[in-house]
Amino acid sequence: MIRLFAALSIPPEVGQMLAQRQHGLPGARWRPLESLHITLRFFGEVSERVAEDLDLELERVAGAPLILALAGVGAFDEGGDVHAIWAGVEADANLAQLARRCERAARQAGLTPERRAWRPHLTLAYLRRAEAAWVASWMQANALLRSPAFRAEAFGLYSSWLGGEGSSYRLERSYPLRGG
Repeated sequence: MIRLFAALSIPPEVGQMLAQRQHGLPGARWRPLESLHITLRFFGEVSERVAEDLDLELERVAGAPLILALAGVGAFDEGGDVHAIWAGVEADANLAQLARRCERAARQAGLTPERRAWRPHLTLAYLRRAEAAWVASWMQANALLRSPAFRAEAFGLYSSWLGGEGSSYRLERSYPLRGG
């Protein structure tokens, strides 16, 4: 079994800009620069056979290169407990279409449909029992986050490996964005 997801990487200069904001929140497990990405579809644990089918389906995903920018911050919570903070991605119809195509590829490979609504974001840190006041303060201080526009010319299929310091990721395949 292998844990997989499809994502867009970000350029190093955008990562450096984000690294300057990765402080001021006690207990945050900040994501290292090499782990920062925009998830298109999380596939979860799949067998080797399904991974091969998924790879074939993702090869068929078409789309033009994207011009993206990060804007704003937010948090994911469950039952009032904030477990992650993120940078938002400006709304982009082509990005949403690419995510839908990755969802379709997952279904074609035999995976169950994703039930959660897709929200384009880049996870900056994971939190465990974070003080709500600290999270609110960090979000207020970083609310105007905005990156320069950047071009995404490919998306990737990544494997995720769980460890003591969180997940680490490895690019397994890259799929160029060449056309509509």
